[in-house]
Amino acid sequence: MALPSTIPPLYLSLTLLCILPLSLIFLFYTSQQQQQQPFSSHQFSSNNNNPNTQQQQQPLSLNVYISDLPRSLNYGLLDQYWSLTTDSRLGSDADNPIRSQYLASNPTNPSFPPYPESPLIKQYSAEYWILGDLMAPQESRGGSIARRVYDVGDADVVFVPFFATMSAEMQLGVGKGVFRRKVVGNEDYMRQKQVVDLVRSSEAWKRSGGRDHVFVLTDPVAMWHVRSEIAPAVLLVVDFGGWYRLDSKASDGNSSDMVQHTQVSLLKDVIVPYTHLLPRLHLSENLNRSTLLYFKGAKHRHRGGLVREKLWDLLANEPSVVMEEGFPNATGREQSIKGMRSSEFCLHPAGDTPTSCRLFDAILSLCIPVIVSDNIELPFEGMVDYSDFSVFAAVSDSLQPNWLVEHLKSFSKAQKDMFRHNMARVQPMFEYENGYPGGIGPIPSDGAVNYIWRKVHQKLPVIKEAIIRDKRKPKDVTIPLRCHCT
Repeated sequence: MALPSTIPPLYLSLTLLCILPLSLIFLFYTSQQQQQQPFSSHQFSSNNNNPNTQQQQQPLSLNVYISDLPRSLNYGLLDQYWSLTTDSRLGSDADNPIRSQYLASNPTNPSFPPYPESPLIKQYSAEYWILGDLMAPQESRGGSIARRVYDVGDADVVFVPFFATMSAEMQLGVGKGVFRRKVVGNEDYMRQKQVVDLVRSSEAWKRSGGRDHVFVLTDPVAMWHVRSEIAPAVLLVVDFGGWYRLDSKASDGNSSDMVQHTQVSLLKDVIVPYTHLLPRLHLSENLNRSTLLYFKGAKHRHRGGLVREKLWDLLANEPSVVMEEGFPNATGREQSIKGMRSSEFCLHPAGDTPTSCRLFDAILSLCIPVIVSDNIELPFEGMVDYSDFSVFAAVSDSLQPNWLVEHLKSFSKAQKDMFRHNMARVQPMFEYENGYPGGIGPIPSDGAVNYIWRKVHQKLPVIKEAIIRDKRKPKDVTIPLRCHCT
């Protein structure tokens, strides 16, 4: 009878011995979690979930050194342009009043002349506004992530201040016949050679092989004769259309368009917007739109632009579709403004190149872009999603009778309103002008120039890696080019 009375105390003792260590472990783990949790949670929400806080802690900054070029290769070209007495090209009449006023009076800022209003030139004016940002006093440049430095050793990139578009367009205006020839009479070619000789002989170029240099080549024919010599640099281009070549060595015997990956690539280069030619329409100013689809431009184009002619023939007689031949020059500007602002959709087919300033005129006019250009590259992708406010249609679908019109009719009013609201939010990204004489002054942080600098900043790791790889190569050894990606 004594045995049963001794078992419970022994069982209880063993149970307590097992539970006590487990309880101590649990209490220790809980206290550690309570001590760490507030810090861990705060750190996660501050650094990872709040991009504004993260940006305040580590603001973007890009150190830019301006390559030493004579004024004759940038603002001096504008002096020459305004001194011209005649220019018979389409749209040049827009500059006649400015030219008369500029020559007749003492300019407000003679060192920084205005940029032409001629649409053929103005659409490529990125070179002017980017350099204007760098030339502004640093204390007034709070909207720009670019910080001008005066020692090349402090620079992330070296900006080459050559107005390549102005150089090309001036030659086309006074001597188009020699533009494609490497002759003394081609002043654009002579300027290209001068730029290349000066830049490539500099210590900055030799240090990096040119990989950290930045050229603005928005005009498809800019620096036409020396492109292979500046290919390692970061090229700011509106698309790759001007770099296409006809590959007659295609294995199937058919010709195809391709881009030489040794020249341009989305890995190292930056797609920038055309300068829009039509004024911005704010969302509060938007009125009812009676036309379904609008297009104004040349019907006949070359290469990939042949699709434009086919689309024209399909759409010209469709009800509620307006297809107008012309260019938004001084005489056609009001017609273009009216057409885009009164239409739900604006057609953007490929032309001589995959894109044009028409796309950005549509965005600034709140006219939903209809992009029929299979090879198009767009500015600031990764920062903006064009599908939020644009309709993308394959060429093969668009060339089927009635397909495009029926597709556009399928969008509801709510969908179209949402497209326009999204478009209104991104309009500032495609505006270059800062409203200051000569372009010298503060730029908006949400404008095109600052977004270009942000895109260049994204290239820095690729630039640095390429420079380091190049340095470690033994003398006279080349690394095969293997990058066929875009």
